[in-house]
Amino acid sequence: MEIKVFGPGCQRCTETENRVKEVVAAKGSNTITVQKISDLKEMMAAGILSTPAVVIDGVVKSTGKVPSKEEISAWIDASSTP
Repeated sequence: MEIKVFGPGCQRCTETENRVKEVVAAKGSNTITVQKISDLKEMMAAGILSTPAVVIDGVVKSTGKVPSKEEISAWIDASSTP
């Protein structure tokens, strides 16, 4: 599973990235990668117009807000089930 956190590096983007990493660590999965995307061209190419944004396996899960750890966990669980 690939999780991308989009944001230019503002406090809310950093907080989102940290929350995603904390949830992934708590799940103890080594099959989940977390990537921080700060490049504006990449954001535009992905259709991200509002940050922070969370994308899991190419599906936009959240834009323009800092999601809760519970939300992030639920997204990961839903994306893990076939």
